[in-house]
Amino acid sequence: MASSRDRQRKLARAKLDRQLARRAAAAKRRRQIQAGVGAAVVLALIVAGSAWALGAFDSDPEKPTAEDVCLWTPQDGAANTNLKDVGTPATKDLPTEGTRSMTITTNQGGPITVGLDLADAPCGAASLAHLASRSFYNGTNCHEITTEGALRCGDPSGTGIGGPTYSFYNENVPSAPEPSPSASPAPGQPPAYPKGTVAMIGNPPGTNSSQFLIFFKDFNPAKPDYSVVGRVTGGLDVVEKIGALPTVDNGSGAKVKPKTDVVIQSLTVGEPNAAPAASSAPASSPSAG
Repeated sequence: MASSRDRQRKLARAKLDRQLARRAAAAKRRRQIQAGVGAAVVLALIVAGSAWALGAFDSDPEKPTAEDVCLWTPQDGAANTNLKDVGTPATKDLPTEGTRSMTITTNQGGPITVGLDLADAPCGAASLAHLASRSFYNGTNCHEITTEGALRCGDPSGTGIGGPTYSFYNENVPSAPEPSPSASPAPGQPPAYPKGTVAMIGNPPGTNSSQFLIFFKDFNPAKPDYSVVGRVTGGLDVVEKIGALPTVDNGSGAKVKPKTDVVIQSLTVGEPNAAPAASSAPASSPSAG
């Protein structure tokens, strides 16, 4: 009897062990299935999120615009009271091909005309056109005749730190010339800024806004800093005449201020690819002295 009961106990224990093993295996399978489903869901969410971020679900993807080319960086007019808020240029549908004529009339003679380069300097051209449309330059002085051989204009405050409440980066800076053994540009190389070049100038360099240079002589620095925006197409003789004016101390120890005021009476910018408004013939209008 005892041995019979022992066999029954053993059989019952074996049966229980098999049941427990089957239950454990089933639970393990359920966990594996749940884990697989969870991983698949997570992977699907990751793929969908990546596709959404890359614009896969956009019904009508937008084409790149000038907003992707020109960045108008706000400047604090409260921190710098020499800045004037005249809004910012448009960021869409800006011309990026051809030229645009800028006409500068001063009290020193006939108009100076400039061909703005829309292909290589679209942001500089857009800024000049925007400011001209706001009459920003009218009645302002060209406050320096620089030692580099350029007329510096475009700062209504005359301080060198004035302008609008935005800036933009360089976009068309000439390459540095090949150095000679003396570390200066090798002789015979074309200048980085030939006479008649119009370039933007910022303070510090690279933060351009309204100020620009008109070179009345060749300038070839070892490291160019100014972004070229165009070329004089007429009235270069007027620029050379202004460049020959005597200069006085500008109040900071630099003898660069024109002794005779050089006033921009008007600055206008025409439509893209418009013909220059004036020829390069010597100006016939009387000079103010």
